[in-house]
Amino acid sequence: MAESNQTHIELFLEHLALERSMSANTIEAYQKDIEKLAFYCEDCLNGKNLKALTPEDLTMFLEWVAQLELSARSQARILSAVKHFYNLLLTDGKIDRNPAYLISGPKFGMYIPTVLSVEEIDEIEKAVDLSRPDGERNRAIIETLFSCGLRVSELINLKIQDINKEIGFVRIFGKGNKMRLVPISALALKYIEFYIEQMRCHLIINSENRDILFLNRRGQKLTRVMIFKIVKQLCEKANITKTVSPHTFRHSFATHLVKGGANLKAVQEMLGHESIQTTEIYTHLDSEYLRDAIMSFHPRNKQD
Repeated sequence: MAESNQTHIELFLEHLALERSMSANTIEAYQKDIEKLAFYCEDCLNGKNLKALTPEDLTMFLEWVAQLELSARSQARILSAVKHFYNLLLTDGKIDRNPAYLISGPKFGMYIPTVLSVEEIDEIEKAVDLSRPDGERNRAIIETLFSCGLRVSELINLKIQDINKEIGFVRIFGKGNKMRLVPISALALKYIEFYIEQMRCHLIINSENRDILFLNRRGQKLTRVMIFKIVKQLCEKANITKTVSPHTFRHSFATHLVKGGANLKAVQEMLGHESIQTTEIYTHLDSEYLRDAIMSFHPRNKQD
């Protein structure tokens, strides 16, 4: 009989306590970290067993963790716990190799997120095959991510009644089920309307998902992993060489607002950040933008 994920976790905790002699606080932290991985398996990988995970699965898990907006140190600790966990499975002969062995952790220091230009986002949307049944949906997903700066969890739980077309706002329930209002572009609304009229209306939808906006071909709510796959495939097709995840559109949303002169407090509200310090990473500016500002406004560069 195959061992359950819970069994693997219990054996790991026993190992930490008896053989590694770790403190109770450290063991508790590692337990929470591995339980995050087990939750991810259940929620995003159809209940896949922990010992069957691949390096690709773990990379996707760490991208999912990054969306929780934990500090780089917390993310590094989670990766450390995962590596310890798989080392134990390897030592016990339950796996042939450690799938986390070659995965590197986040870098410390100032985090500068990857940002897509408007032109790159246009290319990604152009890469959508609108002749496919899911084409209108995928284009609407990309535009909604960029237009509203949503987390993936917020996108997949977005309901039709949360979209107010008349005033151009979307009601979002973020972390801790806190509600916020975010403006949505006319283009995103147009793509959503196309999707509803040309694809969604033909789906057989069960009562549980009737209000959910973005659905798969079986009329079920999309998973986080499916959104990652959609983004990855479109970026490859559009020849985008940057490392792009769904969260990159959130970074791009915020960065373009800040560079365009938006108030940082307003951006914080739209992103649903608890702290203004989290939002401040979007005040980074590229060298060309800085050079133009200095050449335009520094008194030594002004002509009489």
